Amino acid sequence: MPTPCRCRGDVIGLGFTLVKGLRAMARWERERKETTVPDWFWKAVETPSEAHSVEVDECDVVYQTWQAKADKPGMLLIHGMNAHRRWWDFIAPQLASDFRIAAMDLTGMGDSDYRYGYDAETYAAEIVAVCDDAGLDNDVVVVGHSFGGMMAAKAANLFHERFGALILVDSGLRAPDEPVRDYPMMGGGRAKAYPDRETAEARFRLFPPQPCENDYVMKYIARNSLMRVDGGGWAWKFDEELPMTLKGGERQPEDYTGLALPVGLIYGENSESFSARTLEHMLELLPGEPKVTMIENAQHHVFLDQPEAFVQALRDMAKSIRD
Repeated sequence: MPTPCRCRGDVIGLGFTLVKGLRAMARWERERKETTVPDWFWKAVETPSEAHSVEVDECDVVYQTWQAKADKPGMLLIHGMNAHRRWWDFIAPQLASDFRIAAMDLTGMGDSDYRYGYDAETYAAEIVAVCDDAGLDNDVVVVGHSFGGMMAAKAANLFHERFGALILVDSGLRAPDEPVRDYPMMGGGRAKAYPDRETAEARFRLFPPQPCENDYVMKYIARNSLMRVDGGGWAWKFDEELPMTLKGGERQPEDYTGLALPVGLIYGENSESFSARTLEHMLELLPGEPKVTMIENAQHHVFLDQPEAFVQALRDMAKSIRD
């Protein structure tokens, strides 16, 4: 029987080597005496962390942890579509004094294996497996951004006894009467390889499209989103076939109406993915009284736009939602 995983070299037609330790970006910037990067960012991205992996359905799922006291409550951070765990590098360390934190790469993204096909139930199993392997207890607070929030909600429905709370970051279901923006479908075809890292970094864009004033954040994420292809090329660390092969990934009202755990919502004031009407609809769907925080001057990628405000909001919500 063939393995559920496939080699990333097959995706781009070449062998590949994952590039690790790209925190060198921070050192490079310091050598250039970069003054636009705040000290808190340096401190966060230079905080020691450790990478781990756990096998789920014959594929390795990679996750990262930061040192914390064993008596602290657990928190799992899940990225959005075509993103990865390193998006949280400048967020997670700031929360490590209050939580035992893990950030994961869903398969098909980051350093986790690629599959021949993807489905929501397998992603739910990956989330549970990371919580188990990282030693996070059954009262763990699961934080999911965008697509990661959707998969976290599906996991919470399937394994509600395994989680203490769910915090959705700019992630939810639009109201039926809301217009849907027509973005070009991502995915399909062969992944593009760039001749050098600089060319690839220059092509880095957020999706859905939006500007981000924090150039140092964008540069850091871009550098940590690349894998080196044998022969000198570079490619993004995500499977372009994922959106085309994903099953069970559609947002459904029952994903939210059936949640049997505390839920919090954090969203960007100017997000085109989570409008005031979306918030109203989510409050109609979710049981109980969800906690809600709006981050001012932020769009869909909330913690890229306003990282310090996001950290404070997430810390406060995660503490209060468990009370």
